[in-house]
Amino acid sequence: MAMRLAQMAGRPASRAALACYRGLPEDAPEDYRQLAALLVDDWQRRNVACVGIGGGQGAGKSTLAALLVRAGELLGRRVLTLSLDDFYLTRAERSRLAAAVHPLFATRGPPGTHDIARLLEAVRTLKADGTRPVAVPRFDKGADDRAGQTPVQGPVDTIVVEGWCIGAPAAESEELAAPINALERDEDADARWRTHINNALAGPYAALHHEFDELIFLAVPDLEAVRRWRTEQEQERPSAQRMTTADLARFIAHYERITRRMVGLLPDRADVVVALNANHQVAGLRFGRAQANLGDEAAAKNRLA
Repeated sequence: MAMRLAQMAGRPASRAALACYRGLPEDAPEDYRQLAALLVDDWQRRNVACVGIGGGQGAGKSTLAALLVRAGELLGRRVLTLSLDDFYLTRAERSRLAAAVHPLFATRGPPGTHDIARLLEAVRTLKADGTRPVAVPRFDKGADDRAGQTPVQGPVDTIVVEGWCIGAPAAESEELAAPINALERDEDADARWRTHINNALAGPYAALHHEFDELIFLAVPDLEAVRRWRTEQEQERPSAQRMTTADLARFIAHYERITRRMVGLLPDRADVVVALNANHQVAGLRFGRAQANLGDEAAAKNRLA
């Protein structure tokens, strides 16, 4: 049996990848089962040690990450996933950041609201020492705060770090001047919040990205799909913890600038690009960086529109 995604990528699936795909849970999304099998089989052959997965809210990063762990078990490769969401600053830390820098930092999500130093330490420790345990925090989104920690230990064959802004590049300072939505216009008129975010991307987040041997980008079709998928995620939470429609729209506005920039730039910069359609299916798959469009800023700006 041929896998649709393997044909799409122009690289026939190996027998190992096919067997892995068949062993993955049948109730998982079909395209993500195929993708997980193809990725882990590729990592096995190339001995890829550390991978970053980025993509808009609701793109399926957590679903893919769980399947990658299972695919690793089937292929004899230990895959450990770390979620950027678990490394949010505590609510108290974000309150202090909001008081010191800008009130918008009370809301989790944008770069600057994560403990990247701790995530970097975890990644580097796991890469360098397979015997020393690492304490990974757990974040409870319902309580909007940390909820303990979980010890993990090597040896690990591939570390996967997944998160919405993984791989996002910093912008030039002049790009930050004009607000792109009502949140920026009304609550960040002097661009202080978005400048601090951009500085974080250029500093700690860039250092994290340098740890990756491979960057995978789950490319959302548009921002409307992000809004719809994030709304669907919200409906899965206990009713007492759900955001209202207005609160959710404001929350997503915190992510809009970087999401648009990622959609514009990462298809030319990521090592693996997974293009999603509005129905959450894989509409395109590319292994290896694009060549024809590398550095093509005009094409990137068209995607940003």
